[in-house]
Amino acid sequence: MRTLVAESAAMVAEVHASAGDEVRAGTVLLVTELMKMRHELRAPESGVIREVHVSVGTELRGGEPLVTLEPAEVAATETTEQTEVRSEFDAFVARMALLQDAARPEAIARRHGKRMRSARENISDLFDADTFVEYGALAVAAQRSRRDAEALERQTPADGIICGTGTVGGRPVAAMAVDYTVLAGTQGHFHHKKMDRLIDVAGRDGLPIVLFAEGGGGRPNDYDVAHLVAAGLNITSFRHFAAHRGPKIGIAAGYCFAGNAALFGVCDVRIATNDSWIGMGGPAMIEGGGLGVVKPTEIGPSEVQMKTGLIDLLAEDEADAVAAAKKLLALRQPSAAEDNDPHALRHVIPADRTRAYYMRDVIGALTDPGSFFELRRGFGTGMITGFARIEGRAVGLLANNPLHLGGAIDAPAADKGARFLQLCDAWGLPVLTLCDTPGFMVGPEVEATGQVAHVSRLFLAGAHFGQPMATVILRKGYGLGAMAMAGGGFDRPNFCAAWPTGEIGAMGLEGAVRLGYRDHLAAIDDADARNTEFRRLVDEMAERGKALNAASVLEFDAVIDPAETRAILTRVFNSAGEARPSERYPDAW
Repeated sequence: MRTLVAESAAMVAEVHASAGDEVRAGTVLLVTELMKMRHELRAPESGVIREVHVSVGTELRGGEPLVTLEPAEVAATETTEQTEVRSEFDAFVARMALLQDAARPEAIARRHGKRMRSARENISDLFDADTFVEYGALAVAAQRSRRDAEALERQTPADGIICGTGTVGGRPVAAMAVDYTVLAGTQGHFHHKKMDRLIDVAGRDGLPIVLFAEGGGGRPNDYDVAHLVAAGLNITSFRHFAAHRGPKIGIAAGYCFAGNAALFGVCDVRIATNDSWIGMGGPAMIEGGGLGVVKPTEIGPSEVQMKTGLIDLLAEDEADAVAAAKKLLALRQPSAAEDNDPHALRHVIPADRTRAYYMRDVIGALTDPGSFFELRRGFGTGMITGFARIEGRAVGLLANNPLHLGGAIDAPAADKGARFLQLCDAWGLPVLTLCDTPGFMVGPEVEATGQVAHVSRLFLAGAHFGQPMATVILRKGYGLGAMAMAGGGFDRPNFCAAWPTGEIGAMGLEGAVRLGYRDHLAAIDDADARNTEFRRLVDEMAERGKALNAASVLEFDAVIDPAETRAILTRVFNSAGEARPSERYPDAW
């Protein structure tokens, strides 16, 4: 026999067993109640009820006998399984269905008609399958005081922004995708609350954030909270997103104005599609400011924003943009080394020192095949910036462009290079600089651009750069410009080397001769003789500045075979230790 006793104080509410009953294990014998909570007493094993010691209404203090059960084999009986009616689950299923694209076929069809994807399609493409966890999906616009709840659920799902976390290529990532089909992508009360929640989660867990920015700015008709807001200038989303350490990757497609543009602008890397228009004010704001009536397609088209430097990478469409974001997120993940023909590097620099060449050919031969990911190609033409892999290692790559001003560094090139160093520092990536420059661009017209301040940014960025750096002088390395390309001086890089084609000097050779030997040359009356002497002095100075001679007096660390550059850089970065993201942030410019 086995007697089941009361475990705590309660009252017997129901009795389901009688003496002589045969019961199977798990059968409910009685129900007790305490503080309006009901607790079932079930048979611990099959058997026959010998005695029930209590009745309905019996008050228990704990320890009283309840039922005596004699264990025994009990024949199976046919039972009809009762399924509870759970209306809350039916409501849940119906409500969740409204979040899916299928619930708004007309809106999605209009989207597809513009050759664009829905916010959920972008999220699905970004994240690894079955890893996305959504935050705040059930939010709707704060307009319940003026609009029917069911209509809001159908027309403003998720309050116009999809937020959540998951993995991208195995890396934990957070993402926010503005849904333009919901009130034109405007930012409402719960929209901002969802953003703040996700930014907080990403900051706490150290996650990158991918932002799909599209639509306008603040939503003026969230009636539920309108009486609590005068202007809404204490919204925290912009500050918190800007303060997030990153990486922050922004993707803009379609119209991206006002608040959405501000969020896009503070991203570390900004990707935009060909069919994008980005501006701090949309048509309504422009007209409201008395600045005329314009079409949205007249405001910041992609071809203009590529030239301004706002767009880091121009993508064909959203699918192309998401693919680029995935590649960026994978930068710090290990990758297998890929073969490249190192001997091709011996021939990329022309034998004629005055002949221009394509720096991108050098980059293609130096880096793993297909790994170069160029940024801001339409801006600062004199500087080439981007990410690449060398024997599997991800690096930032900064190079002069000999096809633009002979490689001289003007204001846009300096801005571009400085910002890129800040970006690599914030992301914890080592940097390789390829130097071929006659120095900073000079002249009255150049100084009118604020050249001194702009080129100084390159020195400041180099001085504060905290990651491993290597510099290779391919050909020209003259003056302050060459020093800036090496982080501030040839002593700054972890390793500073030159190819045999390298040449250095305090300034361009011809200019140095004209200034240093002005009186000497002026004293030669015969023009041909003077020109011959000028060329002799230039050649003499070039000989002094050749890589082999310069290395012999320790101007830099080594002269290396171009064919061995990849292997040497790998050894340099291996010995430099692990790169770690800095606490500094990359400038928006």
